[in-house]
Amino acid sequence: MASEQAETEEIINAAQDSEHPPEDSESEASDDEAQPDEQATEGEPLASTSSKKKKKKKKSKAVRALNALRGKAEIPQEVVDQVLDKVKLHGGVEGLDAENVRTALEQMKIMEVMKGKTGIGGKNKKDMGEHKFWATQPVQQMGEKPSTSDGCIEPSVSREQVRQDAYPLPKEFEWCVMDLDESKQIKEVYDLLSLNYVEDDDASFRFQYSAEFLNWALRPPGYHKEWHIGVRVSSNKKLVAFISGVPLSLCIRENTVQASEINYLCIHKKLRSKRLAPVLIKEVTRQCHLKGVFQAIYTAGVVLPTPVTMCRYYHRSLNIPKLVSVGFTHVPRSMTLARMIRHYKLPSSLYLGKNMREMEVQDVAQVSALYTRYMQRFTVKPTMTEDEIRHQFLSGKGTGEKRKEDQRREGQVVWTYVIENPTTHDITDFFSFYSLPSTIINQPKYGVLEAAYLFYYATDVAFDERAEEEGRLKKRLQDLIGDALILADQCKFDVFNALTLMDNVPFLQDLKFGAGDGLLNFYLYNWRTAPVAGMEALDGVAAGKGVGVVML
Repeated sequence: MASEQAETEEIINAAQDSEHPPEDSESEASDDEAQPDEQATEGEPLASTSSKKKKKKKKSKAVRALNALRGKAEIPQEVVDQVLDKVKLHGGVEGLDAENVRTALEQMKIMEVMKGKTGIGGKNKKDMGEHKFWATQPVQQMGEKPSTSDGCIEPSVSREQVRQDAYPLPKEFEWCVMDLDESKQIKEVYDLLSLNYVEDDDASFRFQYSAEFLNWALRPPGYHKEWHIGVRVSSNKKLVAFISGVPLSLCIRENTVQASEINYLCIHKKLRSKRLAPVLIKEVTRQCHLKGVFQAIYTAGVVLPTPVTMCRYYHRSLNIPKLVSVGFTHVPRSMTLARMIRHYKLPSSLYLGKNMREMEVQDVAQVSALYTRYMQRFTVKPTMTEDEIRHQFLSGKGTGEKRKEDQRREGQVVWTYVIENPTTHDITDFFSFYSLPSTIINQPKYGVLEAAYLFYYATDVAFDERAEEEGRLKKRLQDLIGDALILADQCKFDVFNALTLMDNVPFLQDLKFGAGDGLLNFYLYNWRTAPVAGMEALDGVAAGKGVGVVML
């Protein structure tokens, strides 16, 4: 076994370019996945060794400088104080306080991202003029005027007009289709993602996708095995790259298109300079075209041409001692650890618990109808059949009885609860969340950060006249998601994450979510539409309500 591992490493080392040493790969873990355009086109000569190293060095210094200003999760108080002091020296501004300054600095960070200066947490800096790969693709390009009408950028073609053979790879690699029915192959995908997928800016946390999660996320009803694409080393068949697509029906304003959700683009760290990313994207696009699918939705932490919207991650701390210990959050200057624990302590009883229970198979029809009606509130959203509702909310429920210590079933990845009217037995509300832990890198005490993510939800309060204007919708959602937090805490999650999409924005602050550094850009492939409301309100649409798609 050891000799096989050594042989694998030797092949990978031989395949990687000499100007891209492992330590640079580690510090820029997601460059290749998020910025495939850096790879340019097939056959383009590489930059010289000296220029490549110089560019990397400058990049690292810039990231460190930004981090020093920005801090781990928010603008440091000392920076806010310095700005206030300087303003006062110059005569002051009426009504200016620390919160105003912090908000202004946060907006400056957001503008940096929109200008292409930063990605998630200040990572993956890139000149917006360098998007060579994306300039060849049917996406809205930077600098284009906002679209006044929706529609495809390139027309659909017949299967016979689609390229029939796979795109060429470097000679030492070969294509493969990953069969997720086989436990060995799904473990290969899990191992590749666990060791090489997206990290945070400080390389402290890395997503840890379980086999159960991948089965749930990548095998919805009607999935195509051919859209689970891998790249292997030809000599020993080691999996070194992966990309996936799953089908979905996507409603974009007044149009509904059959699309693919593209995700999990991952390349082995030591192969980041082999120009594999654009070839992977083109190959999954070709496979989608062969099935008659010509539109796609995808996300990235960096700015590419051209986001349809941007959302921000918010975090609700649950296990305060652990989060502080691993550096996920810190104790504010105005608090002690004990006071911080008290501040974030959740109630022991549920707000809506009397009529709440886990979703069951017999609820699918009602949940489906409620979901469909509720999701009409948002500009871009997936439509789901009852089979898809059953899969998304029940297939990841796990097996066996709940464990006493953490209230989880074996292999559970999704939790879905419904509120039932005790008299009519109508389902009036539902909510769901899923588990996506992260490996804590180089942390001796804790190996895993247990993170829950808010998934889909709905309430019939939204259909009541003036419910939103009078605050009744906000109150109901606050109770629903408040119960989700209590349940996640009982399941021993450390943190509960949500994005500024759907109806999330109004209740985040009241439920003590804090703004994170993570910014997620949403993109449409081969579809032109005007920007939609994400992190901020837009064209009279409230913040978040432009986006009804939760990407796994």
